[in-house]
Amino acid sequence: MATLNTLRTKFGVVLTVIIALALLAFILSLKTEMGFSSNDPKVGVIAGEKISYSEYLNEYNAAERNFGGQVDERQLDIINNIAWQNIITNRVLTPGFDKAGIAVSDEERLDIIAGRYPSQVLYSAFADPATGEYDPAAVYEFLAQAADDASMSAIWAQINQSLRSERAMQKYAGLTRSGAYVNALEVASGVDAAGKTFSGKWTGARYSSVPDSLISISNNDLKKYYDTHKAQFKQLPNRTISYVVFDIDATADDMLALENEVRQTGADFAVAEDVKGFIRQNRYGSVSDRYISVKQLPEDEAEALAKGQYGPVLKNNVWTMSRVVDSKTAPDSLGIRHIVLPFTEEKLADSLLTALRKGGDFALAAAEYSVYPATAQNGGEVGVMPFSAFTGEFAEALGGASKGDIVKVVSGDAIQLMQVYRADAPVKYLQIATIAYPVEASAATRRDIHASASSFSVDAAGSVAKFDEAASAHSLTPRIATISQGERTIRGIDNSREVIRWAYGAKKGEISEIFNLGNTYVIAMVTDIDNEEYRPLQKVSAQVRNAVLRDKKYEYLTKKLAGSTIDEAAASLGSEVETFENVNYSLYYIDGIGFEPGVAGAIASTKTTGELSAPVRGMSGVYLFTVESVAAADNERTPEAEKVRAQAAAEAYAAQASIAAVQEMAKIEDLRGKYF
Repeated sequence: MATLNTLRTKFGVVLTVIIALALLAFILSLKTEMGFSSNDPKVGVIAGEKISYSEYLNEYNAAERNFGGQVDERQLDIINNIAWQNIITNRVLTPGFDKAGIAVSDEERLDIIAGRYPSQVLYSAFADPATGEYDPAAVYEFLAQAADDASMSAIWAQINQSLRSERAMQKYAGLTRSGAYVNALEVASGVDAAGKTFSGKWTGARYSSVPDSLISISNNDLKKYYDTHKAQFKQLPNRTISYVVFDIDATADDMLALENEVRQTGADFAVAEDVKGFIRQNRYGSVSDRYISVKQLPEDEAEALAKGQYGPVLKNNVWTMSRVVDSKTAPDSLGIRHIVLPFTEEKLADSLLTALRKGGDFALAAAEYSVYPATAQNGGEVGVMPFSAFTGEFAEALGGASKGDIVKVVSGDAIQLMQVYRADAPVKYLQIATIAYPVEASAATRRDIHASASSFSVDAAGSVAKFDEAASAHSLTPRIATISQGERTIRGIDNSREVIRWAYGAKKGEISEIFNLGNTYVIAMVTDIDNEEYRPLQKVSAQVRNAVLRDKKYEYLTKKLAGSTIDEAAASLGSEVETFENVNYSLYYIDGIGFEPGVAGAIASTKTTGELSAPVRGMSGVYLFTVESVAAADNERTPEAEKVRAQAAAEAYAAQASIAAVQEMAKIEDLRGKYF
């Protein structure tokens, strides 16, 4: 039965899928400015219009409600992206679809729900768990429940909106793909390129063979290359921080004190008569809700538990001890059929149970009465499951079951009648209580480390130079991170959201508070704020210099070239002549040369044999070759196959390029990082 909790869980998957759709092809082109207009902060700009904090918060809260309950850091990212994509859809996509005449009618939407058109949104929420196929009946069952449940109605409204957006995007992508066309010349060229392989000889010299000292590079050379290739250095507005990390590690004294505490707890645990009561009083204790067989346990643990207690033992930085709370002799695996009824149908459940135990047809009863269509249509078939898969009331009811037994289980908002049609040989199962003490710094150690961080913070305030000096004095190595607008994590820092939020609002040279991030304290300083459209030359000078050096070495090597044969060319470069075989247009790697798609393309474009090629400017050096033979490829491509391949590639590119064009026209600025 598609209950509210089930759909909340599944809708998390739906939302993830929505993000994975073409909507998320918007790799946001971000610019600058973060600020306030009136009293409502600006969290973004789309198509020249401000996205206010309150508008975004409304979308965020709506997305968060659909998750239900507590959400973790990963889900917060999903929720933030959902909210932002919904705003982009409302501000950019939907108006654009309306202007283009792209619409999704109610009739079409009903056809999608009925399964006549594929929908990843509906598939993710309403797939049959037994077959993996989309189940329209589950949708209608959910809608029947949603009629009297406001929360479920809100979830359906969100699914319905996502469904329309998905279908409209599919139509838009279809329109752009329809504009792609591959002509006969392109097909013929593709067939020719794919149908030949080339063999011959090559020679060359790597740029690394030329000492850098022989090459002169001026500032004008760097400036000229930068200006000519400026598009390569386009960037998002970003902030660079320097930060230090104080690891909060347990000291030797902490380890000794913890071991003493653990061993005392272990001794008390070993003699405790009320194991569950003892566990409840220990903050590191837990009782498994599942039973596991002895064969599922590590051998040393099984042997220790048979004698009374396992541990305390230190593994993976955790002191662990465990005892058996309960044991059962239960079938190793069970084949189950079930009938699911609403919890309000107690009388019906009891009547069915009586009738079935007297020989009633379980499969027919499941098909007629079960409200969970995913299994009802298969006679209530659930499948064969290990006993360890069952918890709580189910484990209690099925623990002593035999083949042919029918049991009643009341759990959550449903009543289940479960028929055991297979029961494997019984084995011993254990329910285990565990106490696990993580090795961590004591409160005193944390205070000492925090005091060191506070001392550093005082010494480092004021400037980047002071920050670096303080790091040296405290034997710390500053780490560097560049945060572009829209980024929400810093690699190497767990739970880095607070650091990013601070960085977005800080000024250059400003030092942060002491961030308490689990087992570390982090202190950061903003060292640079760059809101320019392109990275400046001084920031990319090393990259530009390497490119200029490569070009000048190419010129140096080509001036050394002499002769009209490949042997003469090799002699002028001080190189050897090597062979190549079976090179074709689709290759990027050539034996002996390496990853050089330009060289492979030059070879595959050769029209005549026996002639020395012009110098090819490769990625790693200068190369020349002579094609000696051309042969037919093993798998020649037909014109029909080439047309299909080329058309598919053109359509994919058209769809992708159209999204990029919409993105650029919308001039999207994502300024959420300061607040979310």
